[in-house]
Amino acid sequence: MQKEELLHLHMLMIQVKKYYEHKTGNQLQTPEYDTLGVTPLHIHKSKNVHRVALMTLGNEVVAKMRESFPAPEEQEEAAADTPLRH
Repeated sequence: MQKEELLHLHMLMIQVKKYYEHKTGNQLQTPEYDTLGVTPLHIHKSKNVHRVALMTLGNEVVAKMRESFPAPEEQEEAAADTPLRH
């Protein structure tokens, strides 16, 4: 993948994060990504640095989404563990 493509994906992931925050009203905390100090606007940074930033941001966003919206299998398991009330 070319550096320019990584920059575009990095920017897209930032937009996914912002869209999620807008739709849920929850601010996504991304401490690992934030400590890297790399944004898509840092075009002078190396390709590898942007790759690491993109993957870190993606992992943190997905982890938060999983917390908010469990997979259907997890919902079924939780429902099965909940006793029925009569």
